[in-house]
Amino acid sequence: MTATVDAVRALADLPEVGESVDRAREACTELRWHNALRRRIPQAAAESRVRGARASAALDGAEVSVDVVRELVVGLTSWPEEPDPLERALRGAVQATAETEHARDLVLTSPAQALARLHVAVAGSSAGVDLPPDAVGRPRRDDEVCAELVEVGAPVPALELPARLGGLYELVACHDKAPVAVVAALAHAEIATMRPFVRGNAIVARGFERALVQAAGLDPTGVCVPEVGHLREASAGYVGALAAYATGSADGVRLWLTFCVGSYERGAREGMRIADAVLAGRLGAS
Repeated sequence: MTATVDAVRALADLPEVGESVDRAREACTELRWHNALRRRIPQAAAESRVRGARASAALDGAEVSVDVVRELVVGLTSWPEEPDPLERALRGAVQATAETEHARDLVLTSPAQALARLHVAVAGSSAGVDLPPDAVGRPRRDDEVCAELVEVGAPVPALELPARLGGLYELVACHDKAPVAVVAALAHAEIATMRPFVRGNAIVARGFERALVQAAGLDPTGVCVPEVGHLREASAGYVGALAAYATGSADGVRLWLTFCVGSYERGAREGMRIADAVLAGRLGAS
């Protein structure tokens, strides 16, 4: 554990990373004290999940408007009975983002259970990703292949997953001894690069990150929208930054950390827009 904490702290001291951590912390603190969040956190947090689900789906190629996602979430629009692949990705993102409400209560004390629950949300019988029931909520077996995020590089071989997952859980455990923003960014990248499941890994990674930044105190209100932060810079390289991280080089890890931690600052700004809309009584405006 000491080695993990020291390693995370060292990464937080890399050029540009520390400055990004400070800006993200300041932005999330400003959001926390927004006037609208004194009494209306649940409403603002619900809208954060809507916008987060929409952005997470868009990062997986399923582009729809915020209004469409909101209507699906509240039941004004029904899910199609025979969804196409993009509709399945959208449903997986919506259900996983909704599940973060429960995962945030588990992610610090039982991260393995949180990870499994998020995958069940993405890939369960009523969700978007089509998988055999016995492949849902558990890591890949040696005879199973993951074909996602090929631009990032090869996934970790199934036989190496137990050790890598153990490292992930040890990383989460140092959240109170190292900057939360760095811990969450590393957890996101670890899940997305190791790809523990056959399908649904990127959505699970973003859901795990959302739950972690909330539970560990960076965004206790749950109104920050880190997924929007990732999407707003996607053209500059969400997948590219993950690919850089996967190289294991110092520059690659630094690039990912500055990108991802910057997403928390951008996500806090989106949270401010949500809080402003709550205060003005115009939350339905996208």
